[in-house]
Amino acid sequence: TFPLALDVGSGRGYIAQHLNKETIEKLIQVDVAENALKSAVETEIPTVKVVADEEFLPFKENTFDLVVSSLSLHWVNDLPKAFKEIHQVLKPDGVFIGAMFGGDTLYELRCSLQLAELEREGGFSPHVSPFTAVADLGHLLSRAGFNTLTVDTDEIQVNYPGLFEVMEDLQGKCMGESNCSWNRKPLLHRDTMLAAAAIYREMYGNTDGSVPATFQIYYMIGWKYHESQAKPAQRGSATVSFGDLAKIEGLISRGKK
Repeated sequence: TFPLALDVGSGRGYIAQHLNKETIEKLIQVDVAENALKSAVETEIPTVKVVADEEFLPFKENTFDLVVSSLSLHWVNDLPKAFKEIHQVLKPDGVFIGAMFGGDTLYELRCSLQLAELEREGGFSPHVSPFTAVADLGHLLSRAGFNTLTVDTDEIQVNYPGLFEVMEDLQGKCMGESNCSWNRKPLLHRDTMLAAAAIYREMYGNTDGSVPATFQIYYMIGWKYHESQAKPAQRGSATVSFGDLAKIEGLISRGKK
């Protein structure tokens, strides 16, 4: 059970719908977008909504038993600092459970736009926000102070009629995932967009005429240190050699006889 939990980048409170009072007694929802918090869905858990930046959490150290975050950390400018802020507000033996978009997200769309711009305009600029590589995630969490880390990755593929439907869905009310980069190009020429749609269908199109959009998701769990947590054995204290592991089956069968 977690008496006090924090949802970082809560948006409209989608995580809260999957929590219950038996597990979490009180939930603080934090997001930089005030309108998203105002339209948050109702939940059975008592909640408090706070407008704040993930990189500057307005809470005291050692406050929360649990911190969760779902698909919002790719918007953060300084991810290492956000992880440090989360670690700081956790109590000792508290846990952070998060999910964020990974580096292969929307690779079909990105590649198609880049090739089309190179062909039609002689260069390209980013039209999709940058993502973190999975190889860096464990290191960033460790640097922030988390231990007993678990990092996993998954891919979800969604099929659309074409490139324009992909972009409409990304920029629509459900996702609201426009590019947040300052150096982005504001508009694409019509010819470039048509070329990108053709490239998308030619390179990645399915046999039924639809096109796939890949979303890579990283799942992470990290704990704040507490002396009660299990500790690794000291170096040199092992009593069995890894070289003997291959003999285990033989030893077990002999023991049964």
